Amino acid sequence: MQQTFETFLADAWAAAWDDGDVAALDALVTDDYVRTSKSRGTGDTLEDFKAEILAIREGFPDLKTTIDSVVLDGERGAIFWSSTGTHSQSFLGVPPTGRTVNTRGSNYVTLVEGRISSEVVTWDGGELLNSLGVRSLGDAIAAEASGPSDVVVDPLWGEPDPEVMKTFNRQFVTGVTVVTTKDGQTPKGLAVNAYASISLEPPLVMVCVQKTSSTYAALFASTHLGINIIANSQKATVGTFASKSADKFAEIDWHEGPHGSPLIDGSSASIEAEIRERFQAKTHTIFVCRVRHAEVSDNEPMVYKAGRFYDGEQLSPL
Repeated sequence: MQQTFETFLADAWAAAWDDGDVAALDALVTDDYVRTSKSRGTGDTLEDFKAEILAIREGFPDLKTTIDSVVLDGERGAIFWSSTGTHSQSFLGVPPTGRTVNTRGSNYVTLVEGRISSEVVTWDGGELLNSLGVRSLGDAIAAEASGPSDVVVDPLWGEPDPEVMKTFNRQFVTGVTVVTTKDGQTPKGLAVNAYASISLEPPLVMVCVQKTSSTYAALFASTHLGINIIANSQKATVGTFASKSADKFAEIDWHEGPHGSPLIDGSSASIEAEIRERFQAKTHTIFVCRVRHAEVSDNEPMVYKAGRFYDGEQLSPL
């Protein structure tokens, strides 16, 4: 039985994973087949499994999967496999990196009359992003609040009202940065206020960038980026980098950092940093970077609050 099942399995997996012929899986599994991922914890149907294979093959068109061994004990078994592929198309919102990844995993199966009725897998498509150096942040889970409070303006369970969240975010006072990189030899950049210092030793910073930005693909593919803290005299510069202009650097004076990142002249301060981690957070990617070069001027920074810009030099001390 083992040799027959192994051959059956190898043929179906090669057709589905290597050639995209997901219909080959129909004869491999039972009608009530359920696939459970340990990372997601949910049970998927055969149609869900097929859709995942096709999505992975779209991002890694040259994907090849090899069954390394199959161990059977009656109606239970384990499948050990490995795969390799090149990330040449967008996958789970991540633009192509051109990197080749090698992954491996194991599936624990239950058989009924020689067909798989259920399996628990230790791997899913997100593991490919891990292999590319892109990790995923889990969703925050809100706990129910108990008891009334005079300051509660929105229920503290489920999803908060988007308008309340907008109001909350507008109350947070930030500086204004322009994050820059290069697409080949073309400078690219966008205005960002989701910047924070993580530590001084080592010097780590983070920026959060929306995936729909025209700069996102170039930024994701880069090894370094520039972060420019905008001065109070550069309001026009902010407008330029917040726009959809095709050439945002046409009227901007800038110079290169040691690793080629565009640093904007006249900024309050600028750094060039090496991108060390990329965390996927739904619509955004969080870039964690190690600072490699820093420049500081006497120009006072711009301040942003509730949709308006302020002169950082005129702040009143408490």
